[in-house]
Parts: sequence; structure tokens; C-alpha cells
Amino acid sequence: MELQLSTTLFFFLFLSTKLLFMASTTAGHLFPPISDDTDYIRTSCNSTRYPKTCFKSLSGYSGLVQHDSGRLARIAIHVALCNATHMSNYVSDMSRGRTDSGNSSESAALKDCSSVFGDAVDQIQKSLDEMRQLGWTGESVRFQLSNVQTWMSAALTNEETCTDGFGEVAADSRVKADVCDRVVAVKEVTSNALALVNRYADTITA
Repeated sequence: MELQLSTTLFFFLFLSTKLLFMASTTAGHLFPPISDDTDYIRTSCNSTRYPKTCFKSLSGYSGLVQHDSGRLARIAIHVALCNATHMSNYVSDMSRGRTDSGNSSESAALKDCSSVFGDAVDQIQKSLDEMRQLGWTGESVRFQLSNVQTWMSAALTNEETCTDGFGEVAADSRVKADVCDRVVAVKEVTSNALALVNRYADTITA
């Protein structure tokens, strides 16, 4: 009798645990984001130039954002920094790794791209640092956000300068196609981050 009760209790606990686990892993997430938080990301991304890229890159942070436009802008800058840093390292490695002298226009474009992306990374990093230490008054926050807007705009210009530098490279160049395609993706997240900073700045009052 005692053995039967133990077996029954074990089966009940096992079944309860399994059902709880299945419920908590809806859509493949152990703790799925609240749909309301995700909807906030989607709505905010509609103010950007590349809303699909925006939602794809930021929806995973919906639980951290929690309807906070300042936090969303800061996370967007963080994502832009990660992408720009990866791209900077990529073109830098490509530039240093070239040993041929057969295509001087490609080599020059890579060198210039590496340089301007290094500047872009610095500017985005400064923006992120500024967002992490915003002041307490509306006036001080607006001033700091104007700095962020300036730096993020400059970073976007530097990223565009990279692709412009490949203008003299042959259209069928694989290096040109590879780098320019990658830069387009980086420019999109940088542009989106700037748009979200602008959106946050519009909410700041005196």
C-alpha cells in the first residue's frame, strides 16, 4: 500500500513538472517575452528607416526595454556598436592580409574603409558612454542627446564613406561586393539607432 502511494505521488509530481515546463517553453523560449513588450519594440521600430531590421535586432531585448524609450535607444546603440566593431575588425584584417599589388584600387579602398570604420566605432562608443550617464534635468539631457545625435550621424557618414571609397573599384570585384553588402547591414542598424535616439529626444521636456 505504501509503495503504491509513493508511486502515485511520484507520477503526479513528474506530470506536474512536465506540464509546467511545457507551458514555460512556449514558442521555444524558456521565458518568452511578454507580447506587450514586443509590440512596443515593433511600434517604436516603425519610426526608423529600416523597421524590419530594427525589430529583428532589438526584439530579443524587449524584456529589458520595458516601454522605456531611453533604454531602447541605448540598447540600439549597443547593437550598432557590436556590428560596427565586427565590421571594423573584418575590413582591418582584410586590409592587413593583402599581399598582392595587382589591384591597388581595392587595397586603397580597404585601407580607407578600415580607417573610417575605426572612427565610426569610436563615435558610437562615445554615444553609448554618453547614454549611460545622462543627467537629471531636461536641459542637461537634451544637451547630452544632441552630442549623441552628432556622433551617431558622424558614424553613419563614416560608414557611408567606406562604400563610397569602392566607387573606383571594378563592378565585378568580389571584395567590393562582399564589403559593401556587409556595410549596408551595419548602416541599417546605425541609422535605426540614430532614429531611436531622435525619438527619445522628442520626449524630453524642460
